[in-house]
Amino acid sequence: MAQQPFDVETLDASFGAVVTGVDLPSIDEAAFDALHRTWLEHALLIFPGQFLTRAEQDAFALRFGPLEFTAVAFSNVDADGRILNDPDHDVVKSLRGNEGWHHDSTYMPLQAKGSVFTAEVVTSRGGATGWADMRAAYEALDTETQQRLAGMRAYHSLYYSQSRSGYMPTKTEGGGYDMYGFHDLEPSLRPLVKVHPETGRPNLLIGRHVYGIEGMSESQSEAFLDELNAEACQPPRIHHHQWSAGDAALWDNRRLMHRGTPFDMTEPRVMWHTRIAGDPATELADNHQDQRETSGRAIMGEDTLIVG
Repeated sequence: MAQQPFDVETLDASFGAVVTGVDLPSIDEAAFDALHRTWLEHALLIFPGQFLTRAEQDAFALRFGPLEFTAVAFSNVDADGRILNDPDHDVVKSLRGNEGWHHDSTYMPLQAKGSVFTAEVVTSRGGATGWADMRAAYEALDTETQQRLAGMRAYHSLYYSQSRSGYMPTKTEGGGYDMYGFHDLEPSLRPLVKVHPETGRPNLLIGRHVYGIEGMSESQSEAFLDELNAEACQPPRIHHHQWSAGDAALWDNRRLMHRGTPFDMTEPRVMWHTRIAGDPATELADNHQDQRETSGRAIMGEDTLIVG
């Protein structure tokens, strides 16, 4: 067997690894193929000290497939360099909403495949990103619960998740919301168990955006999903990474949920997020199958406000 072209140190969790000895902007095809296999095996790869430019970050993400959007700032610093910490500011609401466990873009017709996330400016404390392994969470369920989940479907909506958490943005003069994900399409309907298209193994597809299980009352659905989410996001199925400037992370959104954690918002924090679009053949919502050509992919500018 050929020697691995980089070093891999597994995390103390059911998933994830720290990868060193690789320069992501210059990785060749053979090393990338090995890295892709490593990603499918571990779902989360953390690369310390890469210091990627936004162009380099986007180019690396593109190697995994088309982008849902190019690098967007997840930051409490505005374009004029002002630190935003007013709890009523939409940016602050967005950051606080992201503290709930979720898969990215399940509220869009097309769920994201994965993400590349990098740290430019970090705070002196707090601000770790957490991930949770939904394959291990599914496998930890008893057979009766797994059988019960088979065939269950529920809706995903950013209106639901931001409203329930108390972080709805400010309405525009036209009465809508000037934020990515607040669309006027039918809420996406997805199974609660998703078979990973590349590994063939089942994963729970849950998180803060999910509501309204078919055939259940609102209260029954909410209670069931809350219990499922709470049990899923427990050790050894979770890992939190405390960022240093220059770090990069790549995760598989089909297998992992993630969340932000609180930090001192009087300090600046600047992170960059590039989102890899899902494959319409496997990530398109059940009730949006007629949108194969216009499935929610978007190229976003640097001033776009994203909620996970």
